[in-house]
Amino acid sequence: MRLIGAGLPRTGTLSQKIALEMLGLRPCYHMVNVLGELEETERWRQILHKDLPIEEVLAGFEATVDWPGSYFTEDLIDIYPDAKVLLSVRSGESWARSMRDTIWGLLYGDTFLRHISDAWRSIDTQWNSYLSLMDEMWKSSGLMEDENTTAQYMSDAMDRYNERVQRTVPAERLLVWSVADGWEPLCEFLELPVPDQPFPRVNDSKQFSERIIDGALLAIQRYRAQDAEETVPAAT
Repeated sequence: MRLIGAGLPRTGTLSQKIALEMLGLRPCYHMVNVLGELEETERWRQILHKDLPIEEVLAGFEATVDWPGSYFTEDLIDIYPDAKVLLSVRSGESWARSMRDTIWGLLYGDTFLRHISDAWRSIDTQWNSYLSLMDEMWKSSGLMEDENTTAQYMSDAMDRYNERVQRTVPAERLLVWSVADGWEPLCEFLELPVPDQPFPRVNDSKQFSERIIDGALLAIQRYRAQDAEETVPAAT
């Protein structure tokens, strides 16, 4: 492990993943790894409950950004003492707004995204398990409570989280950075040349919604096909 991403989800972490892999820190673990293989959920649940070492999941990865990795930042900085730490930041107000539109909305909002996810959840035990784990992690992190969590609460909680990371991680190992800063400070920190390509900037909010909607529609389609097969009378 060469780099530990301590930044919270909704701080440009998908752009970070792409950028780090362009710089040669690949593969880089990200929540998309879990969403692509929902069976990973159970291993992260075991890690959360101290029943599985996190190294077993991250073995072979040169970097990790976003959750679930950044949830375990304090563990990871001890497990990988030579790894540098990247704390991606944005304003608390804009972070809370992005959270309300995506993760909070998925778990608690009265939105199309929440409702189609609930339909998926009712027919797919793996998706139900994933959402249950996310709900548990967000609550235990102190960054979100429930459907009554306000934007101001989340904004203040993010500021406290970032301050704690900066108190915990030795200054020589830490870069506090925003995707708006681009390549230069990141490459200087990692002692790598700046690529002759634009810094990748991904609209992760749009991709987040599309990923959930597409996953739900595929699950519903499979469910309907299976249901149709089960109700077709046997040939005589």
